[in-house]
Amino acid sequence: MSEAPGGTPPAKSDNMTNSSSAESVRASELRAEAALARAPRAERAILAACMGDGCPSWQQAAELFAVRDAGLDALVAVADAVRQRQVGEAVSYVVNRNVNFTNVCVKKCQFCAFSRELRSEQGYYLARDQVIARVREAHALGATEVCLQAGLAPSAEGRQYIELCRAVKRAVPAIHVHGFSPEEVRYGALRAHMSVRAYLEELLDAGLGSMPGTSAEILDDELRARISPGRITTAQWIDVVTTAHALGIPTTSTIMYGHVEDAGHRARHLALLRDIQADTGGFTEFVPLSFIPTHAPMYALSTVPGVRPGPRPDDVVRMHAIARLMLGASVRNIQVSWVKEGMDMAARLLGCGGNDLGGTLINESISTAAGAGHGQRQSPRALRQCIRAAGRVPVQRDTGYRVLRRFGDAESDAESGADTLDAAGGDERFGSFEALIGDRRHRYRGIGAPGGD
Repeated sequence: MSEAPGGTPPAKSDNMTNSSSAESVRASELRAEAALARAPRAERAILAACMGDGCPSWQQAAELFAVRDAGLDALVAVADAVRQRQVGEAVSYVVNRNVNFTNVCVKKCQFCAFSRELRSEQGYYLARDQVIARVREAHALGATEVCLQAGLAPSAEGRQYIELCRAVKRAVPAIHVHGFSPEEVRYGALRAHMSVRAYLEELLDAGLGSMPGTSAEILDDELRARISPGRITTAQWIDVVTTAHALGIPTTSTIMYGHVEDAGHRARHLALLRDIQADTGGFTEFVPLSFIPTHAPMYALSTVPGVRPGPRPDDVVRMHAIARLMLGASVRNIQVSWVKEGMDMAARLLGCGGNDLGGTLINESISTAAGAGHGQRQSPRALRQCIRAAGRVPVQRDTGYRVLRRFGDAESDAESGADTLDAAGGDERFGSFEALIGDRRHRYRGIGAPGGD
């Protein structure tokens, strides 16, 4: 069964966008109206406009990032009502695997605890056959997507991403390759002496299906210079993403928040994404990513003054709710990151504007390295349990938000291969970040050398 993608509003059909009954929509609207009646007047005016299909300006969004108490209750209720109207009761997930094939990186982003320098004894690089083995294993368990992202290895051959993508698709033609951040694409293009467009064209020819819209953090160059000097600039990020969209390569969109940014930074970031989507229609989803401070140098080592220890729970709620109000009309899917927030908070956020739980992941190194404590994999069954706990309807999707399977009650679930993830050997079978950085067989020695590619 194939249904309309989620990046742009689909035509009327039996799909995720139209899975809500008129009664459910009206019930959510009544709850929102009751909450609005208790909200402070200024906030009530902004939120009431959203109930009537309005979208907040970035200035209004900045005000909403400060709401508390009755104002916060109203924000959540309105976001939930808007979500109900836009995408209905379905909450989706994808069966996928992350393969972070190297942690060696030329950048020194102060929020990143995943990367290692060239000479580090903890630097690893997975050879191409090892990447392919992980993809094959995931596909055998029912995965439809593999996400390929990594550090920027200093001696990387410029075409490495193209050739890796081609090798994965040759080995497992049915897998969707969701790969390579805008930072990686630009790095590959520079090292290959190619334009970004030409590089993306070759990735597309090699089988790339979509790209993660990561390396965005906060799209403000003054702030980026503080937390990630030398990182891809705002203009460069926009160039890679919009070029990808022009070539028919969809991307996600993201924000990383809870560090040194303020409400204005967050609101302007959302407004910029909304403007890009109005021009290209190429974003499939928006993913708020909480800053994980535990091992991040800018917090753990105080390398950047004024860093907060990540967002508070109410900050996370505000972000998801405001994202629904600012972006939901054109970026229909607001994803909740269980690996950042945990499953209990994820269930709560599904009532604050969220309608997607991301993927099973199987491996997750970047958040785990930073200190996230919610594990690196979830079985589809566990994701469905979370969705049902939020009172919603589980849906398995592909990367483009086409529905692959709808689920009824828990008793009707038929076990699939990926449902056995937790009982299939865990880290001993699938590996972990700690195992990778401690295994001398994967030690980074430069591309073309043992331990390289």
